[in-house]
This record gives sequence, C-alpha cells and structure tokens, in this order.
Amino acid sequence: MYAADVFHTRTAPKPNKFKYRIFNFYLDLSEIDQLAYQSFWFSRNRFNLFSFYDKDHIQFEKGTIYENVKSFLEASGVSNIGKIFLLTNLRVLGYVFNPVSFYFCYDTEGNPLISIAEVGNTFGEIKPYLGYFKQAKGTIANPEVYIREPKNFYVSPFISLDSEFEFRLNIPNDQLQIGVDSFENGKRILTTSFLGKKIPFQSKYLLKLFTQFPFITVKIITLIHWQAFKLWIKKIPYISKHQNLEKQTGVPLGKITEPVPLTRHD
Repeated sequence: MYAADVFHTRTAPKPNKFKYRIFNFYLDLSEIDQLAYQSFWFSRNRFNLFSFYDKDHIQFEKGTIYENVKSFLEASGVSNIGKIFLLTNLRVLGYVFNPVSFYFCYDTEGNPLISIAEVGNTFGEIKPYLGYFKQAKGTIANPEVYIREPKNFYVSPFISLDSEFEFRLNIPNDQLQIGVDSFENGKRILTTSFLGKKIPFQSKYLLKLFTQFPFITVKIITLIHWQAFKLWIKKIPYISKHQNLEKQTGVPLGKITEPVPLTRHD
C-alpha cells in the first residue's frame, strides 16, 4: 500500500493548481486471494471495507483479472508474460472510481517487461496505453517506462481530444514516483505527479487509512467535479462527451475487444 500526495498543475489556457492526499494498493494479481486471508477488512469480488473486483478493470473475455490482462497483452504482441502487479484504488464500502491505474508486468524470468496505464473516465469507460521498460534511474525525470500517445479518449471536458498523454512510470518500491501529463499542440498544459511512501499491508494500517480517509473514493470523484466547476467559472471552453465522437476510441465499460499497437520510446 502507498500513502501519496497527488499534485495537479494546469498552465493553459488559464492556470489552476491543487493537491490532495490519497492511498493506493499495489497488488500481485496472482495473489489477491491470499491477501483476502490476511485481513478481515479486505475481500475479492464481495462487499467489505476494502474490496477488489476483477470487473473494475480490463475485461478481455476471460475469467480473472490476471487472465484478462495476460490475454490482452498477448493479443497486443507481448509474449513470455510472468508476474503482473497493479497499482490502483480499491472499492471502499462498495464504491470506487479510478482515474488511472497502472500495471507493471514482468517476464517469466522476473525481469521488468511492459507497463499499462489504464485510464478511466466518469462514464465507466477505460482505455489502456502500453509502454516497454527501459534502463533508467527510476525518477519522474528519468522514468523506467515512458509512454507518449494520442489521447483519443474523453477524460476531461476541458482538454481537447486531440491532446496527447505522457506517462512517466516507475516500479513502486519504498517510494512511489509517477507522472502523468497532457500536451496540446506540442505544449505541456497539465502536469500531474504521484509521490508516496510504502505502508505494510496489515489490518491495523487498513483501519488507520479508513479512519483517515473514510470516503476516499467519493472524495476523488467530488474533487474532479469541483475542479471542473472551477475551470468552467474561469470560462475555459467546455467540450461535451457527444462532440467529436469519431475521435473517441475508448472502450465502453472496460470491455476491451481489440489489442493496442505498441510504440517503443527508447
């Protein structure tokens, strides 16, 4: 688990900045059931204080989340897939909203292989963006995984569908260091950083986090709408979900049926 600060800085067309505190779970997808035995407060696919539901993530017509992600990667041309880890929010008292989750995938020999940024929107759609690992320092400035791809997905009503996502990802260890930025016409207009520290997965810490953040998932969606309202007040042009449908290549309700072409950024 990680307790983290999330920093958002928008520079154009008008500045806006805010920060909030969250916590995330870093899960070995082949050991989720074992975690449910470790804590009374955590369950898989059933209601609890904290719950992980396979259906909240990539669905590629398979059974478990591990099988879905592995099949999706194989269809996208990735082979020799071993362990897969997921950094994400869990359901808290049955509710979750994940603006973005991150998969860190290893080969069968235990070497870092590829990462997936799984972006979600408030309409229940998700879209994956893929990138291979490279030799790097493991900082936001010099990340282990670098992805820059056209967004073509409706996320914010105040950022063009023609914009690009830039993901700067590092394997979570004692520290969490991840960056997600947006570009319009080659110019960086939004910078987001996730900076956090590791917490042991133990019942006492689960209860402590719940006490500190009792409605964390509700808080996230509330903050999204509050910041959107502030941008609307600043008269930043509003883009409707029903505009430019041909530019939206997201997948409804997470059901992914097509592989994703891979682009290397060496």
